[in-house]
Amino acid sequence: MKEWKGAAAICVNDLNEVLVVRGVGADTWSVPSGGIEPGETPEECCIREVEEETGCKVRIIKKLQVKDTVIQGIKVTTHYFEAEKTGGEIVVNDPDLNIEEASWKSIEEYKSLAQMYPEDFPLIHKIASLRKTIT
Repeated sequence: MKEWKGAAAICVNDLNEVLVVRGVGADTWSVPSGGIEPGETPEECCIREVEEETGCKVRIIKKLQVKDTVIQGIKVTTHYFEAEKTGGEIVVNDPDLNIEEASWKSIEEYKSLAQMYPEDFPLIHKIASLRKTIT
C-alpha cells in the first residue's frame, strides 16, 4: 500500500481564533498541513507548511497526536502539533498551488463551516478551550 506522511498545525491566536485554510475550488476548510519532505522532521514540515499555506510564522508548542487513516487506498500518517504564531501576516504563497484562502476563524464560525476532516474538530476545540482558560 502506498504511504503518505505529513504534519498539521493547530494554531489558536489571542482572540481564540483558529488558523484554517481552504483548498482551490473546494468549500471545505482544514488546519494547515502538508507532506513531509525527505530529510525533514514532522516539526520542520509543520512550520514550513503553515508558512507556505498561510504566510504566518509559527513555533511548535507541543506534539498533540498522530492520526493514522487510509484515504483512497493510501496509508496516511499525520503528526498534529499545537503551534503559536510568532510573525508574518496572512498571505497564501503555496508552491503546490493547492490553497485558495487562509483565514482566522472563531471556533463557533469554524464549527459551522464545511470541514475537510470533521474528526479533527474535537481536538481543535479542546486546544482553543485550553488556550481560552490560559489567556
